[in-house]
Order: sequence, then C-alpha cells, then structure tokens
Amino acid sequence: MCRWFLVEFLPYEEADSKASVDDRPPLTTNDIRDEIRDSVLQNFGEHGWGSVGDSLNVKYYSPTTNICIIRVAREPYRIAWGGITFITAIKKQRCIPHVEHVSGTLKKVQLAAIQYNRVLVARLEARAELGDRRKHELEEYLKQADKEIESIDT
Repeated sequence: MCRWFLVEFLPYEEADSKASVDDRPPLTTNDIRDEIRDSVLQNFGEHGWGSVGDSLNVKYYSPTTNICIIRVAREPYRIAWGGITFITAIKKQRCIPHVEHVSGTLKKVQLAAIQYNRVLVARLEARAELGDRRKHELEEYLKQADKEIESIDT
C-alpha cells in the first residue's frame, strides 16, 4: 500500500534578483527526489529517511507546469509530506512546494493531475496574450502530458 502526492513546485525569485524564472534550467525527477531526501534528513534525521527512503519514488515531473507525482509507502507518508513542505529550493532554484492532492490510489492522483494540469495551462493562456502558434503548442502539451500521466504505472 502506498500514498500518492500531486505536488506543484512554484518557482520564484527574490525581488532584487536579475535572473528570470523562465531562464532556469529544467529540473529532473532525480533532482526532486534528492531534494526530498535532503529535506527529510535535515528535518527528521536518519530514522525519518530510513522509513521513507525505500518507497520514495518521483514518477512524473513536468517542467512546463512544474507539477510532479510522487509515490511513498502508506505508513511514513506524513514524514514525506513534511519533507516536501520544508523544501525551499531545488538545485539552487528557489521554489515553494504546494501539495495539491494526496491519494491512496494511482488512478485518483492521475485524474487530479490531468485536471490540475488543465487549470495551470488555462492560467498560462490567461496571463499572456498568446499567438495561435503558442496556443497550439500548449494544446499539444496537454495531449502529451495526459498520455504521460495516464501511462504511469505503480
């Protein structure tokens, strides 16, 4: 038995920073897992990591919308949740983790991820006046992301 997290990593920069959020190199699932490991170790120690480490797996990450799906064992899921919440940066890229959904089944987190992905893309479209080409790219991204999310296996 396991728990599934749908997490959005909201990127941000300090007000006086010259770097743009859009100029960041994309993160990988390994980067996210390593940062969760470091956070759990720092906040819950070796015992916390020992209970979470074997079952922790980042199954999906989208650099376009910054959402990811994480699997962890049922018993220590609160430790993993705490570790995720305490993250402030991944690979020196400042971010705020937002746990959008927690589920006991893969299917429910997949449905939540597809729905939330659509919300985030709608926000991207609303924030900027996009040309037809960019709108088409986002529509294609949604189709691709839906397929990727649906293909996740336990």
